[in-house]
Amino acid sequence: MKELVSRPELCDECGKCERICPKNAIRVISGVPVFCLHCAEDRAPCMTVCPEDAIEKIDGAVVIHEDDCIGCGLCRDACPVGAINLNEYGIATKCDLCIELDEPLCVSVCPKDALKVSSEDMLSDKRDHIAKELERVKMIMKY
Repeated sequence: MKELVSRPELCDECGKCERICPKNAIRVISGVPVFCLHCAEDRAPCMTVCPEDAIEKIDGAVVIHEDDCIGCGLCRDACPVGAINLNEYGIATKCDLCIELDEPLCVSVCPKDALKVSSEDMLSDKRDHIAKELERVKMIMKY
């Protein structure tokens, strides 16, 4: 299951993630990447309010079926992080985790690894960093 997580402490506000997103669905605000949280089905306000059932969860991603969207904007108004926009045709659009790809484009272009495909990837990176620091401390303590 895909998810998108960020490590704001690594973000250098380069804007590459914003520029590459085909849905224009990620913003960096004060060094923090802001995007759809892909809420659990039973907690996703956008899914709850959509009168056309045009929003569903697919492999971890909350996806808007644009052909079914009537452009009412209720999903946009219900989103707690402001991750849904209406495009130039009045159709709701948001991050879909690039479900057609192996990895979201924003993750693939981030030069600082501030965006990850899963929290397990992020935790693995942190574990590796801690292990390296422990080795460094051991070396210092030997001398």
